[in-house]
Amino acid sequence: MSNDDAAPDFDIAALERWMAQNVPAPSPVERIEKFPGGQSNPTYRVLTREGQMVLRRKPFGKLLPSAHAVDREYRLIEALHPTPVPVARPIALCEDPAVIGAPFYLMEMVEGRTFWKGELPDCDPQERRAIYNAMIDALAALHAVDHEAVCLGDYGAPGNYFARQVGRWTKQYRAAQTDDIPEVERLIDWLPRTLPQQDRTSIIHGDYRIDNMIYAPDRPAILAIIDWELSTLGDPIADFSYLMLNWHNPHDGRAGLEGLDLKELGIPSQDEAVERYVARTGYPVPPMDWYFAYNLFRLAGIMQGIKKRVIDGTASSAHAKSMSERVAPLVDRAYQFATAAGMD
Repeated sequence: MSNDDAAPDFDIAALERWMAQNVPAPSPVERIEKFPGGQSNPTYRVLTREGQMVLRRKPFGKLLPSAHAVDREYRLIEALHPTPVPVARPIALCEDPAVIGAPFYLMEMVEGRTFWKGELPDCDPQERRAIYNAMIDALAALHAVDHEAVCLGDYGAPGNYFARQVGRWTKQYRAAQTDDIPEVERLIDWLPRTLPQQDRTSIIHGDYRIDNMIYAPDRPAILAIIDWELSTLGDPIADFSYLMLNWHNPHDGRAGLEGLDLKELGIPSQDEAVERYVARTGYPVPPMDWYFAYNLFRLAGIMQGIKKRVIDGTASSAHAKSMSERVAPLVDRAYQFATAAGMD
């Protein structure tokens, strides 16, 4: 293996030694390529003589408390792999940071299509509708998993999910805070005072959007849902409302659909998406302005963490700086939805 082909930020020989002891039928590593983008856990394609796999590791450097828990990700995909929820096959987990400098895990490499733009410009209307329906159906399948039966009964803390999350992201925002934003202070005051009642608990993904799916190369079927860093037990409406937020996010080259002619494109309307989800889960979907405000506040907290990592020099992507500049626009939109939900 040539050093020129290896990823430059960890010891490949140390990884090979670990794999020899912990991976079934290990094969010498020929090359490692870091996937571009991504702000959570740096991810790599590991090419061996016998095939490919994926490595996800914690970022190097000082991290916010509870962030980047790759051991949780691994435990989850290991539990979900036997269920109807499409996930990559788990291979091995390393919790010892001494091996490559941070904990990591290996999973199978799933080859397929990833869609980065919500309008799916390379698809026809019939396929677009099928792609979105598959995404809604996979979310319904996830929310239908009996978390106790798959040994994930302790995967999230008890009590109201939104109370925990508002508290968590408030703390995360405070830990990474770099500016004083009055609208954030209003949201931090208002959200915990207006928490919705939680009527059910399920496994939730936490970042469920179209570019976190790997679709089959030849049909509109999801082969794997990826990037489970924010998964936990909680209210399934948190996941569903986060997905539905894309219908209100501006059409800007990412997952947002606002401003597009959905009927002409073949993409389901928000009402059609809600109807399909409800038909498959039996969960009634409440008015979503509060949930949209919460999700945007949470996204602002995530982006604030990235902004702090840019300042500290530990951000994992060349896109980190531009993403960190999204904090203020996210806060503004969260404030608008909170006002629509009754914030005075």
